[in-house]
Amino acid sequence: MTAHHPGRTPRALVGGAPLATYTITFDGRELPAQEGQSVAAVLWAAGILAWRTTREGGAPRGAFCGIGSCYDCLVTVNGRPNQRACLIAARAGDTITTQEGTGHADLTV
Repeated sequence: MTAHHPGRTPRALVGGAPLATYTITFDGRELPAQEGQSVAAVLWAAGILAWRTTREGGAPRGAFCGIGSCYDCLVTVNGRPNQRACLIAARAGDTITTQEGTGHADLTV
């Protein structure tokens, strides 16, 4: 068992500090973001674990693999569907929305 050392956090150990903070919007809700965070990291930090529904049955999905291999974390970013939240960096002013199915519902005929 290791002893707890006050002040020994991962950030303190590496000397890191966020360079900039800003907001993004997710489904109409403003969320704080830090420079360098992925969209998935921003959503996780806000307690949001699901941001896509499946084509068949509308089951909720969020990050699964975290490295861009599985496509479970798809979101719509600034109107562009099928963006992998675990790979795309959050940028100041981004508008992120839950993706339903293929993200192309407006294109159905």
